[in-house]
Amino acid sequence: MLSPELNIKLEALKENLRGLGSLVVAFSAGVDSSLLLSVAAEVLGDKVTAVSAVDVAFPLREKDEAESFCRERNIRHEFLQVDPLQLEEYRHNAPDRCYHCKKSIFSKILKYAEKEGITHVAEGSNLDDTGDYRPGMKAISELNVLSPLKDAGLTKEDIRLISKELGLPTWDKPSYACLASRFVYGEEITKEKLRSVDRAEQFLIDLGFRQERVRLHGNLARIEVPEEDIPKLTKDNIRKKIYEEFKKAGFSYVTIDMLGFRSGSMNETLKVTN
Repeated sequence: MLSPELNIKLEALKENLRGLGSLVVAFSAGVDSSLLLSVAAEVLGDKVTAVSAVDVAFPLREKDEAESFCRERNIRHEFLQVDPLQLEEYRHNAPDRCYHCKKSIFSKILKYAEKEGITHVAEGSNLDDTGDYRPGMKAISELNVLSPLKDAGLTKEDIRLISKELGLPTWDKPSYACLASRFVYGEEITKEKLRSVDRAEQFLIDLGFRQERVRLHGNLARIEVPEEDIPKLTKDNIRKKIYEEFKKAGFSYVTIDMLGFRSGSMNETLKVTN
């Protein structure tokens, strides 16, 4: 059962969505956008459409989960093919990479919405997203894309609790970010490197690590897992398998981050804030 405070926030979210008429939800199949889409479908019915932007930085496992989520709930779902590698600012991976990527992708989603006669576009940022360096938020604001979860005052923990109450399979899904976020700033982003990171992370997932990141520093892979999972990485039978698979994926060196997993660790070297 939800607390009175969470019920108030959930009702505020529903009321906000109810007044939109028709809506495109930018859907990644993550914790946040899954709750947003589910509630939007509840209050808007067939007036809501999920649009998933697909590119080489979007793992196949996420694409499959997005498709299944919508199919099981009879939500209209469209895949929009995008290629941020065409953007010089994206390939060169400056600290504002996400701004240029988000602006390009959401401009295309807005064009889709206009073509379909849909009045609004929304995305799944929450209140906690204002605390880290997130240049993509600037693009979202400039394009007047809505952030209903944030407007309702919902934090990540709130979203997980509500999702659990609603029976959504994503309620305890590990946090995810685009594969480009695995690159140290200044490292050129290529299709081959993105595939190497995806292959390496999928191998860790297949080994049973639920929360993981493979950070790319040239030909070196830096593995992040929660602190309690670090000992598992060092077991001989696991350690050797990881090294061998990562080498096949294109890495010459494999290291373990001794601090463990933390979201946005590449931003720790930046002196700028939102």
